[in-house]
Amino acid sequence: MLRGGEVIDGSGAVRFAADVVVEQGRIAAITPPGEGRADRILQIDGRVVCPGFIDSHSHDDVQVLRQTLAQPKLSQGVCTVVTGNCGISLPPLATDSPPAPLDILGKDAYRFSRFADYARAIDEARPCVNVVPLVGHISIRIKHVPDLTRSASEGETRAMRGEVEAALAAGAFGLSTGVYYPPARAANTEELLGVCAALKGRNAILAMHIRDEADAVVPALQEALFVGARSQARLVISHHKVMGSANHGRTQDTLRMIDAAASTQDVCLDCYPYEASSTMLDAQKAARTGNVLITWSSPHPLASGRTLKSLAQEWGIGLEEAAAKLMPGGAIYFSMSQQDVERVLSHPATMIGSDGLPHDQRPHPRLWGTFPRVLGHYSRERKLFALEAAVHKMTGLPAQRYGLTGRGLLKEGNAADLVVFDPDRIREGSTYENPTNPAIGIDAVIVNGLIAMWQGDVLNSHAGQRLRPQA
Repeated sequence: MLRGGEVIDGSGAVRFAADVVVEQGRIAAITPPGEGRADRILQIDGRVVCPGFIDSHSHDDVQVLRQTLAQPKLSQGVCTVVTGNCGISLPPLATDSPPAPLDILGKDAYRFSRFADYARAIDEARPCVNVVPLVGHISIRIKHVPDLTRSASEGETRAMRGEVEAALAAGAFGLSTGVYYPPARAANTEELLGVCAALKGRNAILAMHIRDEADAVVPALQEALFVGARSQARLVISHHKVMGSANHGRTQDTLRMIDAAASTQDVCLDCYPYEASSTMLDAQKAARTGNVLITWSSPHPLASGRTLKSLAQEWGIGLEEAAAKLMPGGAIYFSMSQQDVERVLSHPATMIGSDGLPHDQRPHPRLWGTFPRVLGHYSRERKLFALEAAVHKMTGLPAQRYGLTGRGLLKEGNAADLVVFDPDRIREGSTYENPTNPAIGIDAVIVNGLIAMWQGDVLNSHAGQRLRPQA
């Protein structure tokens, strides 16, 4: 039993004082203070207890198979991760040389030629968090389209659609796309419609990294909304943002578009609470952005943690040439405005997703700090929204969007995924200088009724499970 705390139940409702009793992996009772009964009591005076956080946009596809790694998600209160985003998933692709951006998951992990094999591997690994897997269009496309510089033929599209159908049958919650990235850039709208036809009638997710998040963000968003509507899918606009100083403020337009679409189709969005993005190193994009931090570089490993500008100056060359010299690699791009980030974060349909890259040599701080940053910096300090609204964005809202019945809300009978934190102290510990520092102010993380983390120490690294879509 968790005694003496305040409950934020994940619905957005005002917090209340209560004892929470956990039994056999579920919430057995929520009682007035002092009335709960249990064999083991954890006194949590002055703390908040809420549902476990759901990372609606992760790249933890490999992380959930390797429990020896550090736990950036568990340490910040995340009990469930959505994997396979941006069109990038381990299955159904077996290769020793994954092209960018697939290499963000590592180069030695693509050994699952069927989604069912990956699902089985998660079950055998028994991860520390729950897993909601998607299948990625880029991975499927590399498998079935030999010439990635053109759109898929009718036969290739049919084969890709078959892969999606097989993945859905084996437990995938839906499909993700990433037509921004080179291997899928040639995929036209007709190809997307053909592949996404597998989603019709299945209440499935379609998570889309849209074609452009800068100058052409409006037509890119229009395409995503069109494909989502035609596919009859539950559309998620991934890590929504606008990039580049010339586009600052345009979230006013994009959010109006999403609101208008929501009157006739199922659509929502996710975002991370930072003004810098992180992805594969692209020479032209890096040169345009200017303020770029290198996270990893195959030809120049010592460049990790340095700015592109300082390296270009040291080598006596331009930004684009320096970026090309560092490729393949990864980078953090400082290209968003605070006003746009806050506008997207505060939108009622916005879920929280870290978009963290666990395999970067020097990751973006969002990998370790996303959820406590929302609660501490944006709710407590910036007062962008109430703490109850912040918790809803990372619990009840994503649980509803992804169809996670019995999770995301703290109520009797639901799965006991719980976080205990100090509302006055919680904040991210990670920074751009020290990106792997753990969160501050989180006392306990309970996954499926088991204490997975207590006071920063991992007590159970196998408390999670692969979740199944609801029929």
